[in-house]
Formats: sequence, structure tokens, C-alpha cells
Amino acid sequence: MTARAKILVTGGCGFIGSAVVRRALEKGHAVINVDKLTYAANPANLPGAEENPAYAFARVDICDRAAIDAVFAAHRPDLVMHLAAESHVDRSIDGPADFIQTNMVGTFTLLEAARAHWSGLSSNAGAPFRFHHISTDEVYGALGPEGKFTETTPYAPSSPYSASKAGSDHLVRAWGETYGLPVVVTNCSNNYGPYHFPEKLIPLMILNALAGAPLPVYGRGENVRDWLYVEDHAEALLLVAQEGRVGETYNIGGDAEARNIDIVRAICAILDDLRPAGAPHDRLIDFVADRPGHDFRYAIDASKIRAELGWRPSVTLEEGLRRTVEWYLSNEDWWRAILARTDAQARRGLA
Repeated sequence: MTARAKILVTGGCGFIGSAVVRRALEKGHAVINVDKLTYAANPANLPGAEENPAYAFARVDICDRAAIDAVFAAHRPDLVMHLAAESHVDRSIDGPADFIQTNMVGTFTLLEAARAHWSGLSSNAGAPFRFHHISTDEVYGALGPEGKFTETTPYAPSSPYSASKAGSDHLVRAWGETYGLPVVVTNCSNNYGPYHFPEKLIPLMILNALAGAPLPVYGRGENVRDWLYVEDHAEALLLVAQEGRVGETYNIGGDAEARNIDIVRAICAILDDLRPAGAPHDRLIDFVADRPGHDFRYAIDASKIRAELGWRPSVTLEEGLRRTVEWYLSNEDWWRAILARTDAQARRGLA
């Protein structure tokens, strides 16, 4: 792989995808951003990208084979980083069909288009081509109080979302084994940071607290997640895309386990410091009915990517939470526009 590549990123207007696009452009790569622009996608996540001659955007549904083929033909990418997905567990409980269509059928369609593109390359041009599939630790199911997910942990998805991602992971590996497509897969822990759509836990808590609204915590808030700052994740993804071994899986985690209730209280404490007029913000915590099938704990063993590629998280959870709160305080126009056009903060997933 050349140091500077032409990267086709699917879902590049989403949360993690936009972090990848921003970082790739900073590193001097050319980026083709393929995004359907569903409810959670936002071109405002990419300030300045449109003016960058190394950036191109195509509003395309990854399930549309003809449109995807046209993107490959027009841009001839060196690698694909596939992040386009429906990703909110609560929404998958209410409407699983969209998750099967986008996450499985869309991945199949993209794989076939990538295979056709790769098969048409000369041996010299085709050698560095990669298809990098970005997935989640939720495919592994739930952990008890101890242990961590490794790359060999058996799959045991609990939600329609995680089942659809597990299915897409299997498709990617099968295309590698059956057709020889040069694939690599990554499974990450919970991401957080700037530009996070406010239906997810951390931005929801920040914006509700700023509004003096209840902070809904599922159950008693005892569920544990490993938190990964999104910009650290973007750095890891670009590293794997270029230097990871073909056919391998890499788990990417933040080495930052915390209970949901502790995350919420930490956000409240930061807001007490930065916006003392609303303090104490933890008075807004409201324990609500738990989500069906709520996995108790996730934790990632990221020793493989650390040993093989030298990556490790650079942002601690304490530092990352403060950066995130500060970002939302400084970017009110960004999130107010989202709240004006969506019902992002509505409760879902009660089945």
C-alpha cells in the first residue's frame, strides 16, 4: 500500500465515518465519501471537506449495485473502508428490517462491487487493494464480571443490530475465503467524542442536562462498556486498513471500562464545573425501564493490534469526556440543527 491512498469510505457523514474522513484528509489521502444521508448522517460533520480537492462525495445507497459500480468505475479506489450501517440498538428493536437491509444486504452488495473492481485490476494495481470492514464488539454478546473479548471469542449477538453486524462480518470473511478478496475486519468498543448523534448515551446526557431535562439511565445503570475516543479509533482504522494483515481480525478498544451510571455522573460533574448555573446536574438522573436483551458488559482485549501494529489509545476516558462536553458546549449550532429536524432524544426500543 502506498503511503497516500485513494480511499472509498462508506458512511463518511456518520459519526465514526466522518472521523475517518477528517483524519484521512489530514494525512494527505484522497477520499471518496459514499453516504445515503439517512437521519444520523450529517455533511456538517466534515467542515471544510467540500473545498478540499482530495475529497469527493457521492450520495449513494450501498444497496444500489449499479450506483456503487459507477462509483468504483469513476474513482478506482485503492481500498474500501466500510462503515455505512444502521447502528442504534434501540432502533433495531423497533424496526429490525432496516438493519438487515443496510447492514447485511448492503454489505453483500458492496462486497460484490468491490470484487468486480478488484478482479478487473492488473496484478500490480490489484496487489495493494483492501476491503476493510468496520464492525462492533456487540457481535460477541455479553460478558460476565470478568474477562475480555478477543478476536477468537465466539459470536453470540443479542439484538437485531448486533445480529445484523455479525452477519455482515461473516459475509466479509466468506468473500475473503471463497473469492480471495483481500479483506480485513475490525471490531470496536463503544465510541464517543465530537459529532456524535444525540440518540446515543453520552451526547444524550450532555444535551438533556443542558436543557434541565431528565437523564434517562436504563435499569440501575450497572451495565459496563469499554469506551473508545472516536479520534483514537479513526487513527487505528487507517492503520489497519493500510498495514493490517489480509484475512485477519483486529479488536480495537479504549481500555476504559465504566458503568453507565458512572459515565453519567462524570458528565454531570464536568457540567457542574463548566456550567455551574445548572448544578448539581446529577439531580436530573432518572432510572427508567431497561432495554430488552441489554448485554451486561463488554470489554475488549486490544493486545493484538498493539503487538502487531503498535497502536494504543492516546486519550483517557477522563480526558475524552471533558473534551466531548467542551465540544458540545462550543458547537451549539451543530446540535441544535439536529434537534430541530429529528426526534433524536425520543425513547425507543421498549419492544
